[in-house]
Order: sequence, then structure tokens, then C-alpha cells
Amino acid sequence: MEKLTSRTGIDQQERVFVPAGVRQVAIVVSASLFVSVCAHISIPLPLTPVPLTFQNFAVLLVGLMLGSKRGFAALALYLGEGAVGLPVFSPFGAGGIAQLLGPTGGFLLAYPLVAWLSGYVMERGRNSFARAAIGSLLGEALLFSSGLAWLAFLTHSVAQAFRWGLYWFVFAEIIKVMMAAGVAARVPRSWRP
Repeated sequence: MEKLTSRTGIDQQERVFVPAGVRQVAIVVSASLFVSVCAHISIPLPLTPVPLTFQNFAVLLVGLMLGSKRGFAALALYLGEGAVGLPVFSPFGAGGIAQLLGPTGGFLLAYPLVAWLSGYVMERGRNSFARAAIGSLLGEALLFSSGLAWLAFLTHSVAQAFRWGLYWFVFAEIIKVMMAAGVAARVPRSWRP
């Protein structure tokens, strides 16, 4: 790239302008890949088919950082990638459509709505830890409502759904909510894509 010299004599690199649509697509694709990477940070648990993953943190962070529309788009793309068989879901599942219909399906299918909800809350006021935490908590409530309802449907038992999908995860989810809220609150809106 050529260097330009400003009036002050300081060398500056030439700016390359990328069309806004291309930039938005790149942001959404990158966010879906971020969720995929976090999904592979996963620990299988002994008494449940639902693994402990870093994926929920990524879903919340994508929603908080990108907002409702782009967050929803990124997670819808993520589900599409997984549905066609790309290895984006946790490595401890069947993959593809089978994973969407398996024990983690209720959680996975809620992801676009979770990102939308947390992003929607974050967009509605000033950038603060409290707002990000509220958005994250509401997103988690939606996520676990969907995941537990699906598990109850599969197992024909609400008690079993709670054993498999809730009790093991409460402490870790609180940490993920606080981490996502902390990161989102520290990044000024002007720095966000």
C-alpha cells in the first residue's frame, strides 16, 4: 500500500473502503465461527447427555455485542451450518440434523432468539454492566426454558429434564452470564462492529 503524508508530515496508510453490506456479512459469519470455536470448548458430564460448553457464553456475547438483528442472523447461520453437517456443534453430539433433534436440540434451536433478546435489551439503553447482565439473564432464561422443555418432551419427565439440563449447569451459567456482561459493558458502543 502506498503511504500518504498528511499536513503534519506523519505517514499514514491508505484507507481501504469495504462496502457496508460486505462488512456486515463478514461480521455475521465471523460471529458464527466464534460460536463454533466456543462450542468445541466442551466437557462431557457423566450423568447427562448435555455437555458443559463455552457455547452459551459465545451466544450471549454475540447478541450483546452485535445487537438483536445481527446476533439473530449470526446464530441462524450457525444453526444452518450445523444442519448441513459442518462440524460446528459440540464434538460430543451426533452432528447435523440429528444433533438438532437430540437432547441438546432445544438449547441449540433457541440460540438465535437468545442472541436477539440479549441484543435487544442491550440496544435499549446506555452501555452498562447492569443492562448487559439483565440481557444475559433474560437470554439464559429463554435458553433454559427451551432446552428443558425439549428434554422434558424427549424424556417424558420434567424431573429428568431438570436432572439432565439444569442442575449441573447453574454455577457455570452464572459465570458465563457475568463474563459476557463484563466484556460487553467494557467495550464502548463506538468500537462495536
